[in-house]
Amino acid sequence: MKLTKEQSQEIKDQQNQENITKRVTAHDLEKILYEAIPILDHGFIRVVDYMGNDTSIVQSARVSYGKGTKKVSTDAGLIKYLMRHWHSTPFEMCEIKYHVKLPIFIARQWIRHRTANVNEYSARYSILDKEFYLPSKENLAAQSQSNRQGRGDTLKGEQAEEVLNLLKNDAERTYQNYETMLNERYDGNIIDDNKTGLARELARMNLTLNTYTQWYWKTDLLNLMNFLRLRADHHAQYEIRAYADAMLDTVKKWVPITYEAFMDYRVGGTEVSAKGKIVLQKLIKGEKITIEESGLSKREWNELMIAFNLKDKLI
Repeated sequence: MKLTKEQSQEIKDQQNQENITKRVTAHDLEKILYEAIPILDHGFIRVVDYMGNDTSIVQSARVSYGKGTKKVSTDAGLIKYLMRHWHSTPFEMCEIKYHVKLPIFIARQWIRHRTANVNEYSARYSILDKEFYLPSKENLAAQSQSNRQGRGDTLKGEQAEEVLNLLKNDAERTYQNYETMLNERYDGNIIDDNKTGLARELARMNLTLNTYTQWYWKTDLLNLMNFLRLRADHHAQYEIRAYADAMLDTVKKWVPITYEAFMDYRVGGTEVSAKGKIVLQKLIKGEKITIEESGLSKREWNELMIAFNLKDKLI
C-alpha cells in the first residue's frame, strides 16, 4: 500500500487531535480511527467517522433516555433478540464512514449496494493515481465451468505469467496514453508546452478497470451488515471479500455485542424453508423422506443437506 505524503500527513494530523465529546464512543475503534488498513496491493480502508455504539442500539430499541441498561449481559440479550427476530430498525441508529481506495472494477461491483452515501474521487477534476491492481498468482484463476460468476482452477506456469504481463502492460500503456492525452505527467509536469491537453473528463475513458479510485462511503450499521453478509461470504469475489473482511474487523471493534450476534445468526446461521423444516423434522425422528416427497428441487435439497452436514444424503 502506498500513501502520498499529503495523505500520510493528514492521517497523522487526524490521529493527533484531542477532542472532548459527550457522545458515546467505542474505545477499540477509537484506537484505529483514521488509520489506513492495507488491502490488496495498493488499496486501503480507513474509518474516518462513526456515530453510536452497542448501547445506542439498546437505547433505540427501548426508546428511552440514557445509555441503556447497567448490565452488559442484559444489553447482549436484547441485541441477540433483535438480531434473531429480524428487528432491524434499532441497528440503523449507528452509522460509520469509511475512506476506501479500491480498483475501479471492484468499485463498480460495490456500488450495487445502493444503501450508502458515496462521494468518489473525481477524474474530471484531478488526475488518477498511477496505480493498478495486479492479482497475486494464487488468485489468478480460470473461469469456473459450473458458475458463470466464479473462478475455477488456478492458472499455472507460463500461462499465469502471460496473463500477469498482459494485465501489467495494458495498464501501463493505457496510463501512458492517458498522460499523453492530458499532456501532463502523473507528477504534474507538462509534456509539451506547445500542446493543449485533452479534457480530463475525456482522457480518463481509456484507462483500465484495474486502475485505483477512492471514495468516502457512509452507511448505517444495518446496511453495513447486509453488505458484509454477502461480501464477506466465501462465495464472494476474492478482491471485494478482502475489503469486507477488514471492515468486519472494524465492526468487531465498534459494536462487539452486535458483531457477535451478527456472526452467530447471520454469518454462521442458515435459513430453512417451511418444506426444509419438515424434511429436517422427519430426519430427526429417523423417518425416511425422498426428494419427491419433500417438494424441494435438487438444488434446494442439496443446499439443505450441506448446511446441516448431511452429505451422505446428497443427490
